[in-house]
Formats: sequence, C-alpha cells, structure tokens
Amino acid sequence: MIELENVCFAYEKEIALRYVNLHIEKGDSVVIQGPNGCGKSTLIRLLNGIIFPSEGRYLYQGHEINEKALKDSRFAKWFHQQMGYVFQNADTQLFCGSVEEEIAFGPTQMGLPESEIQKRTEDCLRLFGIEKLRERPPYHLSGGEKRKVSLACILSLNPEVLILDEPLAGLDEKTQEFLIGFLKSFHKAGKTLITITHNRELAHTIGTRFAVMNEEHELNML
Repeated sequence: MIELENVCFAYEKEIALRYVNLHIEKGDSVVIQGPNGCGKSTLIRLLNGIIFPSEGRYLYQGHEINEKALKDSRFAKWFHQQMGYVFQNADTQLFCGSVEEEIAFGPTQMGLPESEIQKRTEDCLRLFGIEKLRERPPYHLSGGEKRKVSLACILSLNPEVLILDEPLAGLDEKTQEFLIGFLKSFHKAGKTLITITHNRELAHTIGTRFAVMNEEHELNML
C-alpha cells in the first residue's frame, strides 16, 4: 500500500531522512519511535505529500507521489482523501467557526451531495460523543474536546490511512482511554494506522509492526 524506496530528504544542507525504506501493507498498524530530531516529523510530512523526496521514490497504491503528480487536482483530491493526518497540536488543524462546520468542511471540499455531507457530519458527531458541541467555536474547547473534533474531521473523509503524531499528548486519562479504544476499532475495521509516539504502552497496545528512527536519520524495522 505504501512504499518508500531509498528516500532521502534534506532541509538545505541539513539531512532529515537518509535512505529510508518502508513497506506498509493495508491493515498494518505501524508504530514509529525514535529520539527528538531524528526525522519522524519529516517522515510524516512526506507521507502526507507536504514535501517530496530529494532522492528515492514514494509510492501509494502503486502511484508515485511527487510534486508533479499532486499538481493534478483530481489525483491530489483522491490522495488527500486517502491519507488522514491528525496533528499533535489540534489548534493548527481547526479553523472554522463551529464544530459542525469544521467536520463538514472536508466532505464539502470533496464535492459530496449535501445529504451525504450532513450524514457524515452527524455520524462523526455521534461517534465521538460531541453532539452538544456542534455550535461551539473549536478554539473555546478543552484539549481533549479539540482532539475529538480533529479526529471527527478526518473520519468524515473516510480515509484508508490514519497518521498520528503523539496522539495521547496532553490528554486526561479518560480521553486517552477513549482515543485508544477508537484507534483499536479503526484498525479492526481493516484500516491502516501509522503512529509516532514515545509512549511505550500505547505502542504495544495498538502496534502490529514497529520501526525506530535513529540519530543518523535512518529507519530500521524491528
């Protein structure tokens, strides 16, 4: 499903990824660990098509993901629908005037019929138990509520892959338990998870495959 072949990336002269090889099958739950500054966040940005390899190739379902490919608006829309990315800081992801508008934004951009947009929005509000928040501005919510809204926004797109960066950071115990349960259900439904975390308990709870990035910006599967 996802293939990185000898992928390198550098910010000017600063190497961030060094000959990374990664093969992820549909339905895998891959946990990536490693010290700060080793390139994990760069890897996430590359998987989401925000940046592109300076060397090597990135393929998703057999399609090479590069700048030229994502200039095709139809292909770009399809690809970004497939890849759901939940930011570590939900504030960088939420920007609409209300929770309901936030969740409906993605399906609206996909050009779905109004009835389908409404159905997906209601389903996600109910799934995360945030119906009572529908008219609230996202920036007035607690950290746990924002995380639920950001997940609801991604789920409204029905992605095949969910990518998370330290998903439990800053959450209270009850919200952590809810989120872990959700991730297990998402994976059980046959979807693909890619999670970056320092939390060993989370890693062993949801992971089926494990990789470590080292200070040399290399990736090693365990």
